[in-house]
Amino acid sequence: MIAQNFQDGPQFKELKKLAGRNVEFTGKVNFQKLKELLQKAKAFIFAAEEDFGIAPVEAQACGVPVIAYGKGGALETVVKDKTGIFFHSQTPRAVAEAVKEFEQKEELFDPRVIKKNAERFSASRFRREIKEFILEKVEEFKGEALPPRG
Repeated sequence: MIAQNFQDGPQFKELKKLAGRNVEFTGKVNFQKLKELLQKAKAFIFAAEEDFGIAPVEAQACGVPVIAYGKGGALETVVKDKTGIFFHSQTPRAVAEAVKEFEQKEELFDPRVIKKNAERFSASRFRREIKEFILEKVEEFKGEALPPRG
């Protein structure tokens, strides 16, 4: 299934023609529907190279393992053989081989472990840690002697 939460791009019709009968395109879906689809997914394939890439984190938040292109932010957010696996070439063959590897290792992936990994990127953790950092820096600043004026 191919779902998205953005408008159909210029290649949508061409991709739909190329896809096999086992591929369903949902077109644009809202966030709630996307979440429902993720929660039912066996795995999430992420073939892009992005600096961070929120989509793999969202999939993991639903307990879904990620099959990701092994470059960019995916290397920070996906833990090999714990929350997903990687492929190292953006080719159909590499993706197909990664899917086969996933199917052989599927029992390794525990949804609880996968969800816990996604929590590393939660807004509440960010707020807590940025607050701690700022308070620490304020205390350091208070402890420093100001240079004499003159």
